[in-house]
Amino acid sequence: MGGPARADGGRGLALDLISLSHVNDPATTNVYPGDPAFELETIATIEQDGFYLQFVREGEHTGTHWGAPGHFNAGAALADDLDMADLFRPAVKIDVRRQCARDADFALSVKDLRAWERRHGRIPPESIVILWTGWETRWGTDAFSNFDADGVMHQPGFSLEAVQWLVDTGRLGHRGGTGTDTFSPDPGADTTYAVSLLVYQRHRISLEILANLAALPATGAYVLCGGQINKAGSGSTALIYGVLPPPG
Repeated sequence: MGGPARADGGRGLALDLISLSHVNDPATTNVYPGDPAFELETIATIEQDGFYLQFVREGEHTGTHWGAPGHFNAGAALADDLDMADLFRPAVKIDVRRQCARDADFALSVKDLRAWERRHGRIPPESIVILWTGWETRWGTDAFSNFDADGVMHQPGFSLEAVQWLVDTGRLGHRGGTGTDTFSPDPGADTTYAVSLLVYQRHRISLEILANLAALPATGAYVLCGGQINKAGSGSTALIYGVLPPPG
């Protein structure tokens, strides 16, 4: 379901849409430690009830999802405080798969960001800066959580200095935010959530457990975040689209 699909809404404006979401399946969904188990229960069938319906039990951050600022910062905007502009942002993708294959604790540095800008141009203000670590290929296996013998999680992420640089230089802007194909923008071994605390300030969001990032260009695309707007929600499990510019 992740391949590009052409959408023009009948108006002659051709856009390519790609799914950046994993399918929610209890058999393959890794759940962050401490989150509730993900369960699907069939409660009505066509044969017995004339319609088919499942009961879904999951946390707001199960599978591919976005987080609202109030997920980490008390008093900040929650899901029902956001507007459409918060959930439709320009996006850039930084490919660090090679580094992460060598070092599961890799943390994106300011040097890495400057090198990306020299190659691709300045990160547009208020962008979602997406880290492509390659972790999406581990989804549904123990290698995704990647715990060591002491129970420490090892996943790559952003360094605190890199996010501070993005904030200070206006790349993340007032809206903006970060994205990743891991559980969190924080390196997995950091249990203080220092990066998340900084990302979620000033109305920014975080996109997590993304998929199909090979189809997203390094620059020039947008991301569109769906999901439920729960009352006082910390975020939402979501279908997140990459919106690619018209060809040509």
